[in-house]
Amino acid sequence: MATIHCDIVSAEHEIFSGAVTMISLVGSIGELGILPGHAPLLTGIRPGPVHLTLENGEDEVFFASGGFLEVQPGIITILADTAARAEDLDEAAAVEAREAAERALADQAAGTDFSLAAAQLAEALAQSRTLEELRKRRRR
Repeated sequence: MATIHCDIVSAEHEIFSGAVTMISLVGSIGELGILPGHAPLLTGIRPGPVHLTLENGEDEVFFASGGFLEVQPGIITILADTAARAEDLDEAAAVEAREAAERALADQAAGTDFSLAAAQLAEALAQSRTLEELRKRRRR
């Protein structure tokens, strides 16, 4: 099966580099599935899971908090604000972050930064979705 090289990098480090047969994630305009031979593309990505199908057929799930996807002939680069392997996410911390963001949004105090709270809530929900995707894949 045809493969394409994929790099997932964040400001902190490179988290993945290798050959894949497919990538799926949510871009700024919706769900994307990238296969070898895809047309060049540059788009923003939304916080959430990034699914890779490796050349041996195994699936890996990563979390990206947002960033950009670049597709070029022979290489795909995901430049994430922050990125982690799904199994490295802390579910308890994601739940706590979601609850804290929900409390901040519910707080009607004048000092509340609603845009920051909404962004924190979106990231916490995206981490929860990523963990759920990982659980689904492990059950298969």
